[in-house]
Amino acid sequence: MRFRPCIDLHHGKVVQIVGGSLDERSANSLLTNFVSEQQPADYARLYQNAGLRGGHVISLGEGNQEAALQALRAWPGGMQFGGGVRPDNAADFLDAGASHVIVTSYVFSAGHINRERLDTLVGAVGKDKLVLDLSCRKRNGKYFVVTDRWQTFTEQVVDAALLETLSHSCAEFLVHGVDVEGLRQGIQEDLIELLGAASPCPVTYAGGVSRLDDLDLVMRLGKGRVDLTIGSALDIFGGEVPFESVLQWQQRQ
Repeated sequence: MRFRPCIDLHHGKVVQIVGGSLDERSANSLLTNFVSEQQPADYARLYQNAGLRGGHVISLGEGNQEAALQALRAWPGGMQFGGGVRPDNAADFLDAGASHVIVTSYVFSAGHINRERLDTLVGAVGKDKLVLDLSCRKRNGKYFVVTDRWQTFTEQVVDAALLETLSHSCAEFLVHGVDVEGLRQGIQEDLIELLGAASPCPVTYAGGVSRLDDLDLVMRLGKGRVDLTIGSALDIFGGEVPFESVLQWQQRQ
């Protein structure tokens, strides 16, 4: 298990948000936990100096192109990029320094996987450079993939069958527990258990971390097979979990 860092961008600023509030149809819907005065590249260099490879830079909406490129160029090959990635622009982010590109909405349409689009994307960047974002929300006791800034439910249930099917088309999965993202009130334990038991390829979970002990909890629930992202809870994003303590935890593994 690894700790995976993040750089979330909104209007060109490094932010931490309450994930379920990101609805661009309503200008006043966004709930922000933190807005940084530091540049995206500053965070990228922080992670590079700590040796935290494999985190992600996520563009939350429009207006983040330059900020994203700045972060990727600061640490070539060190971080993944997601946000509006398509076959016609994926190479731009890889050329700028992204190790992988992360995709959700492009490969889902009418509530289901669009196999033609997925195959086109794999053809454009290669399976080994593609991360599929299966961020999800719970409905009727099951986790469904959500798209369009996490506002639209698809018909795709996150289960062993979906993970097995999609693992043949990507290198990794990224899964935000959207219902708890940014709330700092606890992780979605059943989702982590599912990912640890069923994912055939590396998978990173994000959402709800509130304390340092959650690292050990995720390690146990995911059987060491689920990596963890911590955002709003970290002190570098205004939270109470010391970044240095997370580094020390990682060094002990």
